[in-house]
Amino acid sequence: MSVLSLLLNIAWIVCGGLQMALAWLIAAVIMAITIVGIPWAKAAFNIAFYTLLPFGQKAVSRADYYGQEDIGTGVLGVVGNIIWLVLAGWWLALGHLIIALLLAITIIGIPFAWAHLKLAGIALWPIGKMIVPADEAALHAARRY
Repeated sequence: MSVLSLLLNIAWIVCGGLQMALAWLIAAVIMAITIVGIPWAKAAFNIAFYTLLPFGQKAVSRADYYGQEDIGTGVLGVVGNIIWLVLAGWWLALGHLIIALLLAITIIGIPFAWAHLKLAGIALWPIGKMIVPADEAALHAARRY
């Protein structure tokens, strides 16, 4: 992690990152307790860590990254995302949207508001995503084309 990413992540934690990471963690624990929700819990735990330290990392589609679909990026992934949306996705997205609106009021908070908006999108449709270092995602995308 670069020094800039480290500084941005520290500021991020103060600007709603810690609160939303805890919300993702709560969603993951609730899903894990149900046993049936373990696939959603795994995704939520990964995104909870990403929500805590988003700078220097990137969420990418596993299908795009690996060049082939898997169980989470195909039809079952779509069904899983719809179930997630109903159970937990909408309130996590709402939390990110509220924090983004509060941060967007200030000039300094605009980059953090933008990051919360990206996380709101992930909150709605997390299955089939993976978190990779940002430089690795860029290198992988460049090799693909």
